[in-house]
Amino acid sequence: MINWYPGFMNYLKNFMINRNKKLITHNGSFHADDIFACATISLMLEKAGQGFEIFRTRDSEIINSGDYVFDVGGIYDEQNNKFDHHQKGGAGSRANKIEYSSFGLVWKKFGAGLSGSEKVAEMVDRKLVSPIDAGDNGINLYKNNFEKVLPYTVDDVFSIFFGTALEDLNKDEQFLKAVIWAEEILKREIKKNNDQIEITRIIQGFYKNSLDKRLVIIDKPKVSRYEILDALQDFPEPLFVVYGDNEDWGVLAIRKEVNSFENKKNFPKTWGGLRDEELQKITGVSDAVFCHRGLFMVVAKTKEGAIKLAQIAVES
Repeated sequence: MINWYPGFMNYLKNFMINRNKKLITHNGSFHADDIFACATISLMLEKAGQGFEIFRTRDSEIINSGDYVFDVGGIYDEQNNKFDHHQKGGAGSRANKIEYSSFGLVWKKFGAGLSGSEKVAEMVDRKLVSPIDAGDNGINLYKNNFEKVLPYTVDDVFSIFFGTALEDLNKDEQFLKAVIWAEEILKREIKKNNDQIEITRIIQGFYKNSLDKRLVIIDKPKVSRYEILDALQDFPEPLFVVYGDNEDWGVLAIRKEVNSFENKKNFPKTWGGLRDEELQKITGVSDAVFCHRGLFMVVAKTKEGAIKLAQIAVES
């Protein structure tokens, strides 16, 4: 009979827990889906205090030894952490028909745990994960309105890490650099979307308390126009929002749709591009500062001035 020394079982338990996990993806070129899949798993393991190593290979023996395998291997098996989508038939689609890539498959399993809630995971999926999955699966999200002018996508951003034909860059080292960037993007998206839930509650509180819901006045310093649009976009009444702080106050026109630059109602056309005295003269507001020529924003020095500008716009 073997007599274990005191504490050996605890040592063995800790040794097994702390063994480095093997993250495996394909070698060669890389794209946003495998970069962000790697970043997601890395952040999850870092959060758990678990060590890990990243391997880029197509060697089947090494692939089979992986604890997490993504974008390679020809298998989707969520229970066993196999996240490929290149096999015949793919790895399924969302309800909106956008097929999963390796990032989407990894996020589907680990996104809620990493984000803190299913709601935030869904918000991140709509904004970041689904567009990357769509691009990786050849699904167009946008109609191109200008010849030879295309959106600069997340994939375009991360393609800068891949060497040109005139360079001799180590692809594995470049991949790891890209993963570090992706981790920061994920952390910020998770933070911002978590905060947006509370910010939305605050902004919608101002909306609910507005006597004239066409004009919402927000007494919350530092709130941004993007946070306002996210919070109020789905309500039918708001046309303009007054917001700001002690330094200056702005009035924002609400867009017709989330992904549109068309407003529900523009500021008067005659205001476009005017500043200071010119804008003050035409509006009658003594502290008016500026109206964007796109007619979606005006600025005043005081809250009272901004409200006057907004009221004029509502009734014009």
